[in-house]
Amino acid sequence: MNIRRAVFAALLAGAFGWLGMASGAQAEAGPCRDINFEDTPFTICEVNAGSDLFMALNGPDGMPLRSFAALQDTLSDARLIFAMNGGMFHKDGRPVGLYVENGKELSAASDGGGYGNFGMLPNGIFCIGPELRVWESSAYAQARPQCQFATQSGPMLVINGALHPRFRAESTSRYRRNGVATSADGSRAVFAISGVPVTFHQFARLFRDYLALPDALFLDANVSRLYAPDLGRNDRGAAMGPIIGLAEPFSPVE
Repeated sequence: MNIRRAVFAALLAGAFGWLGMASGAQAEAGPCRDINFEDTPFTICEVNAGSDLFMALNGPDGMPLRSFAALQDTLSDARLIFAMNGGMFHKDGRPVGLYVENGKELSAASDGGGYGNFGMLPNGIFCIGPELRVWESSAYAQARPQCQFATQSGPMLVINGALHPRFRAESTSRYRRNGVATSADGSRAVFAISGVPVTFHQFARLFRDYLALPDALFLDANVSRLYAPDLGRNDRGAAMGPIIGLAEPFSPVE
């Protein structure tokens, strides 16, 4: 087994047999589509529980990947069909808060310590396990769910159907933002990225009012990036930290 095959197997096989479980219909159609909410363009990407959804931080050399191209390069036996920056990070690419990869905690949970948006409590954790769940961080600590992959970011956008209490409709703070929300039954996650700068209040309402999802987590702003080849998207820009991806294995040549 070559090193790239080994990396792919480690990322996707995991304890739950991620590899080969992706929905054929989802992979064929592509998970992403463009929408408009309140005359504002967004792109959303929907992924079902049991799909080959994963998180990646470091490459085979142990250094942060920092880009979609570097991630795809580690997946030479698979095709990356969706990816998005997956949470806040320090200048060297290390996650700010909790980060779990292949069931191993690589970075501990944090209250943010006043670290920008991350410290706008409550913050939250996106967990990939038998279910897909966005957890408010204190609820995650109490429940201790089984996560094959997890990333912490903040603030929470929607908490049990309610907007974060610090969001204001009259806010003038607008950035290009991305985030993730999950369904009440844990069967699906919907990622979203704005096409233009938006407020926290509008971005949170996209998840609550348009997508009707009860729990949503902000992933980042300015760094917000999307890889969706079916839509012709391969956003470039500043280096990233953790990356969330969805892959499918190449079909064998007969």
